Order: sequence, then C-alpha cells, then structure tokens
Amino acid sequence: MHDLKGRVVNKNDLVAAVADGAELSKADAAKAVDAVFDSITGSLKGGGEVRLVGFGTFSVANRKASTGRNPRTGEAIQIPASKQPKFKAGKGLKDAVN
Repeated sequence: MHDLKGRVVNKNDLVAAVADGAELSKADAAKAVDAVFDSITGSLKGGGEVRLVGFGTFSVANRKASTGRNPRTGEAIQIPASKQPKFKAGKGLKDAVN
C-alpha cells in the first residue's frame, strides 16, 4: 500500500493510496475519492450528518452572529451567523492514532 505515514497528505496522495490499496487505476480511484467527498458534502448541505462507525462523524454546527474587531483598525464589526462543518473522531480512529 502507498505509504502515507508521517506525511502531510494531499488529495493526489490519497488517490494514489486508494489506487494501490484497492488495486484500481488512479483515474478510478480519483472518481471514488471524489464520490466520497461529494456524498459527505451533500449530506452536510442537506442538514444531515455522516457517521462512519469506528472512524468518526461529520456534522454541521450553527455558529451564532457575534461582534468582532478589525485587527488593523480596532473597529467593531458584525460577524454574521454561519454553519461550520465539524468532524469528531471515533474510538477506532483515536485508538489507531494512540
């Protein structure tokens, strides 16, 4: 399998690892990786969450509007409410890292 240990991994690295691990062409692995990312994104956009038992949960948190400061001028600015994607690692992933 493509060795990703101790590295900063980009999408191309992930595609190469999936291609090696699943014995796929890089083109097919890229389609698979894109499909996974698109599925997770679609679920979150629709207000859902994605639970991958043993790996973790992708969800959306609602962030309230707040007042911040422009760091250059110190002027108060309004930061609008927004939705933020979140990931919470599952037990299996935590155990693997430790």
